[in-house]
Amino acid sequence: MSRGFVKEDDQEEVPIVPQRAYLPKGMTNFVTPFGMIQLLAEKQMLENEKNNLNNASENEKRIELNYINAKLQLLNNRIAEARIVSLNDQPQNEIRFGATITLKTEGSKNIQTFQIVGVDEADISMGKVSFISPLARVLINKKTGDKVILKQAGKDIVFEIISILYHK
Repeated sequence: MSRGFVKEDDQEEVPIVPQRAYLPKGMTNFVTPFGMIQLLAEKQMLENEKNNLNNASENEKRIELNYINAKLQLLNNRIAEARIVSLNDQPQNEIRFGATITLKTEGSKNIQTFQIVGVDEADISMGKVSFISPLARVLINKKTGDKVILKQAGKDIVFEIISILYHK
């Protein structure tokens, strides 16, 4: 049917869904076991939300259903591409994916602890940084006692690695 014969009110709105956390094309979607639990819990929450839709009108319900389905599609793609990294298999004395690292900033007494996690798990307020972040990239393959330099906005920040842990 020609678009000329379709009423404007009948045109379906395409839901605008925010993209998931950035993961460069072709890069493996590493997740910790806990990260996979979080992704599956998010999927269950969206499925529950979808099953409990009771908006006032059919139009509102259809729009909300389209939005949830779009979010589910992005999430299902991310889950399908996920590769769970067993923290037991990581070298315990070296920083790799899943490591929790305690760092001391050189020239100060500032001590910080971070865990290197997947892009969907990353939350700086929880001390979780993505494995693709600049900080994680300079830490990978380092050991306790090593110093690393993070170049940030024209200045170098030097960190000393105090400890490395893998939470099972």
